[in-house]
Amino acid sequence: MKHRLLCTFGLIIAVVWVSAQIPTGYYDAAVGKSGEELRTALSQIIKNHTVVSYSGLWNAYRSTDVMPSGKVWDIYSDVPGGTAAYYYDFGTDQCGNYSAEGNCYNREHTIPQSWFGDRDTLKSDLFHVYPTDGWVNNKRGNLQYGTVPSPTWTSTNGSKLGPCGFPGCSGTAFEPIDAYKGDLARSFFYMTVCYKDKNLGQAPESMFNGSQLLDWAQQMMVQWHTDDPVSEKEINRNQVIYNQIQHNRNPFIDCPELVDYLFGSRVGEAWYPTCFEWNSDTTDITDTTDITDTTDAIRDNAVTIPTCRLYPNPASDVVTIESDNIISMVELFDVTGRLIRRHNGRNERIVGMVITDLKSGYYFVKITTGNATSVVTFVRR
Repeated sequence: MKHRLLCTFGLIIAVVWVSAQIPTGYYDAAVGKSGEELRTALSQIIKNHTVVSYSGLWNAYRSTDVMPSGKVWDIYSDVPGGTAAYYYDFGTDQCGNYSAEGNCYNREHTIPQSWFGDRDTLKSDLFHVYPTDGWVNNKRGNLQYGTVPSPTWTSTNGSKLGPCGFPGCSGTAFEPIDAYKGDLARSFFYMTVCYKDKNLGQAPESMFNGSQLLDWAQQMMVQWHTDDPVSEKEINRNQVIYNQIQHNRNPFIDCPELVDYLFGSRVGEAWYPTCFEWNSDTTDITDTTDITDTTDAIRDNAVTIPTCRLYPNPASDVVTIESDNIISMVELFDVTGRLIRRHNGRNERIVGMVITDLKSGYYFVKITTGNATSVVTFVRR
């Protein structure tokens, strides 16, 4: 596997992640993998979970989808920061029959059963089956999710039904409110990984081809994931499902960066997590080849960026930094941009840096040579 160094002019670091209680070693088997191998490794980790019965979902919701007020957390009626038109009590407001919005809540398959067939495991997987208003659930039916600029029907919280407006999407679609688009996107990503060997595209309105999202659907879900980051609600739900019920996790809640590696701009790159500390002794890291990456000149500023070399990468004890020019300063930063240490050069082109005190993860080294600056990344394993 090849790990390319990032050499840029200046230092611009923007990394955002959430704090989750990921069990030690849980994702270690996926570290260092890329592409389909990464998807398969994650699937192996999460797929053999405890299966809840379909009727058991009602009781599970009392732990997974409870609002701070004790009411049912219904994503199709909730108004974040405001007051919903109605709220449901667990048990007593369970559907049943309904004739209008606000009558009762039921079990919404974000990936409808007709898309995958009536399989027990998929039918009751809590990571894609949520409690929602029965009437709104019925309005959505088996329709695809999408953007709806000209709705023909709108729920009390602003969820919409109508012609799909997202590029590549056609027909009628259902659009949830912005606050829950990321939640649903991460549910879809979970399903395409957990059930990678299943056919989720058995109906014409499905957003899948086999277990892969259609191109337009993947683009939209990546956008929803980006625009609506992981929330405390999702983190807590993920933890309850793992600790108390299914005993598996949604990787895209734990490590939102994974979306980039499997569906976004970093597809094909090996995944070295920044969302948790991982154990290099249990991961498949075999390439410690010296790596070189040279950037082009920054034409507007007439500054030549030096060739950067850092090796080995990943590393455990010491990394060596080389430059074609005399190094005047080396600065080490963590992924938040916090300066960890600084080394003032002494007319040298090679600097060794001991890293035994660093935790596992990504780090950035800023190299200053005269009036030019480069940044290289490396992985402490």
